[in-house]
Amino acid sequence: MNKKKLQSEQTKRKVADAAKALFSQKGYKATSIEEIVEATGSSKGNIYYHFKSKEGLFLYLIDEWDLEWERNWKERESLYKTTRDKLFGIAEQIILDDLNHPLTKAADEFFNNEEKGSDIEERIDEMVKRHVEFNRELLQKGIDEGEFSPKNAEQLAVILEGLFVGMSRMSRKTNTENVLQLYHSAIDVFLNGIIARSS
Repeated sequence: MNKKKLQSEQTKRKVADAAKALFSQKGYKATSIEEIVEATGSSKGNIYYHFKSKEGLFLYLIDEWDLEWERNWKERESLYKTTRDKLFGIAEQIILDDLNHPLTKAADEFFNNEEKGSDIEERIDEMVKRHVEFNRELLQKGIDEGEFSPKNAEQLAVILEGLFVGMSRMSRKTNTENVLQLYHSAIDVFLNGIIARSS
């Protein structure tokens, strides 16, 4: 990496880190580009060069969170022997990550209330597709190994994603133990429709 590109990446990282701290502390709506400019010493034009908009900057941070979640899951996945167990493991990681992540509150604001441009909507759609594909691969493995009865893995993946998103939004103000029980019940309900039964 040449010196100019390295400096550009360092500036981008500095802006992202400062924005994350502000979004975590103040929330999405209450954080302005001007405050990010002040916190980083970068110009507004420089911030827009790297991220195009406040929404784009926030979505960059959400993407990073997503990738961090996937890395954490890959480190833990081998702890779970069956696909069924992996579903419970994923639910637990979602709960602990969502409840403890500094961007959770700001993300709720962003996804629930903010009007978004078409480019941002497209990026959100890509993120959702990535989640659904993650679910599909996991469920297809369960089907292929005879753990689940033959079903359309793609449809099941969409249903599972809807379940996780809905549960996440519905259980924000519940304590960790109750949320874990709620997710376990939800996974049980989901599995009872697809688990293979011996005749």
